[in-house]
Amino acid sequence: MKTKVALQDIDLIYQYVNGDDAAFEALFSKHKDKVYTSIYVIVKDHEVADDIFQDTFIKVLQKLKEEKYAEEGKFVPWVLRIAHNLCMDHFRKNQKEKIVANDNPEYDILDNIAILETHKEDQIIGDKESIDIAKYLELLPDEQREIIVLRHYYDYSFKQIAEMTGTNLNTALGRMRYALINLRKLIAKGK
Repeated sequence: MKTKVALQDIDLIYQYVNGDDAAFEALFSKHKDKVYTSIYVIVKDHEVADDIFQDTFIKVLQKLKEEKYAEEGKFVPWVLRIAHNLCMDHFRKNQKEKIVANDNPEYDILDNIAILETHKEDQIIGDKESIDIAKYLELLPDEQREIIVLRHYYDYSFKQIAEMTGTNLNTALGRMRYALINLRKLIAKGK
């Protein structure tokens, strides 16, 4: 017999809906890091990310109990979409703030990403080495920064990014194009 963690998501969902709470714990354990990281990349604040993370899984629980999840082999993108929507709700509520403060100056995911000569980021910015890409990413609009991070740091496909952000494929590609154009301009200015 398979352990709960080794089961497919759909099997765990089915077991949870039929009363097995341990099945949801297995689902949660399996995907929590990916979901939390995706939230933190967007909000860049651990307290806010914690709150949205909790709200995400509360909503997931509710939707599963109400049997409002239609299995199409896309459980993780569905959860990430819920998380993304909650992040956007957070920003709408706090619309007056342009920048999300990071209360923990020791940890910023973008500051901790090393850029090596062989990374995709070097293709974006040309042959310049050791450019502090995080500094430039912070200057991009949220939607453009999100696309760069999801594509290049997490290796999501554009199709997955479109699903996660609730856009179509052309919009995701367009945002990437403008993000790259803006990065090049910022780097050229040396801003």
